Amino acid sequence: MIHPETRPPLPPFSRETALQKVRLAEDGWNSRDPQRVALAYTLDSHWRNRVEFPQGRAEIQAFLQRKWQGEGEYRLIKELWAFADNRIAVRFAYEWHDAAGNWFRSYGNENWEFDPQGLMQLRYASINDLAISATERKFHWPQGRRPDEHPGLSELGL
Repeated sequence: MIHPETRPPLPPFSRETALQKVRLAEDGWNSRDPQRVALAYTLDSHWRNRVEFPQGRAEIQAFLQRKWQGEGEYRLIKELWAFADNRIAVRFAYEWHDAAGNWFRSYGNENWEFDPQGLMQLRYASINDLAISATERKFHWPQGRRPDEHPGLSELGL
């Protein structure tokens, strides 16, 4: 019987399933739907995100809601860095603007660990922000899922 909270692909990951998991995570975050995104994490998931340490879905959902209220026109690209068994490492970049219209590109790395049902139980993120001008933006798709033909981080030289 399949567990009601199973989130394929499941560990242990192959290159193909790790790539799928990364794209699913990117798509979820680009939805900017805190409730939907929080469902990808275990009920007791632990995070480190910059200097915040949300624990559990309720705190993660609240964190994401605050995050996306302050990051206008958020667009994210994730790229697989490494994988083994139930762990995946990614690098990412996202572009956004603050309430004053100042643009940023945030760069980072994440380490993920999944439970047997494919839910993320640990997420450790290190992130740095770079102020950019609107003309330096590279992520120009409509809000939501990044189109398949849009270049990834490596193709963009990021």
